[in-house]
Amino acid sequence: MTEYTIKNVTTDDVKELQAISRETFKKTFDAYTAPDDMARFLKEDYDTTKLINEINNPNSRFFFLMVKDEVAGYLKVNVGDAQTEDLKPNALEVERIYLREKFQHQGLGLALIKLAEKLAREENKDYMWLGVYEKNIVAQKFYAKDDFERVSQHVFQVGDDAQTDYLLAKKL
Repeated sequence: MTEYTIKNVTTDDVKELQAISRETFKKTFDAYTAPDDMARFLKEDYDTTKLINEINNPNSRFFFLMVKDEVAGYLKVNVGDAQTEDLKPNALEVERIYLREKFQHQGLGLALIKLAEKLAREENKDYMWLGVYEKNIVAQKFYAKDDFERVSQHVFQVGDDAQTDYLLAKKL
């Protein structure tokens, strides 16, 4: 596996967080999303003020996965009222987990999901959960290997496009 370090994201990192968020979301979902919907989503959901508010939320945490001095990927986890759904009691949500393309298939995604699990276990959570796009088969297989099971689904709005995300949970 590629050597890496984990860095807590602060408001000083908002521009880098915004850049990797937009880059990785667009790369992952561009093929499934109309250009106008994608542009609107990237502008609104990764707005600087919105990201600063998310970073400052005590129930949300962001982490950069660093390879040398480069941000290779990032993770966002939520607990309590920061979770996007009230899916399971005493749970930690993995809201965002992304790697830049050149860092994929090197074990780094597993490193990020295991970081989330470590946090959940340290905080005595009973479950971890996340949403994964119904058409993202590669990600679904990745999570299935780590004992996540589909428990529900919800709509994930990208511009005017109501996309279906499967909700996957893992008992800890």
